[in-house]
Amino acid sequence: MLIIAGLGNPEAKYAGNRHNAGFMAVDAIAHAHGFGPWRSKFSALVCDGFFETETGRIKALLLKPQTYYNQSGRALLAATKFYKLAPKDVIVFHDELDLTPGKFRLKTGGGAAGNNGIKSIALALGPDFRRARIGIGHPGDKARVTAYVLKDFAKADTDWLQPLLEAINNAAPLLADGKDDAFQTQVNHR
Repeated sequence: MLIIAGLGNPEAKYAGNRHNAGFMAVDAIAHAHGFGPWRSKFSALVCDGFFETETGRIKALLLKPQTYYNQSGRALLAATKFYKLAPKDVIVFHDELDLTPGKFRLKTGGGAAGNNGIKSIALALGPDFRRARIGIGHPGDKARVTAYVLKDFAKADTDWLQPLLEAINNAAPLLADGKDDAFQTQVNHR
């Protein structure tokens, strides 16, 4: 079993924000793979289902923390303790300022790079979870970061965002199977 979490903020007013790219990714996976319904558990919205992979059927819990972005670690800690999972069994989709819009990178471990949601999860679980980073670009000035991430994606962003989300859900069985390099390659060759 694994947990695939998306980071974001829970209120409807944040739904289209750049900071909610992680929620958008897990919503796309849930819809494409027939997961559901969403329910409240672990201070999060969760749904579960299975991926059919080359190595067999893999169960996954999709999780959207409702603790707000910067406190996401609380929900992930509760879920990993309940299911007795290790950090290596956790994949977190989140927005990434240090990647240009539409770029995607997957890595295990590392620092938080100023991302308070990732910092919260690393404090709760340790650093060795997988991070699926969705590039949103940087506004150019550190003082403008908060306003930038809490602003909706522009209409022009749809040209790269929708194909990226589709590629993520199409390649999700590779991710569930632990084939991280193949997943990243498939997503980036959309």
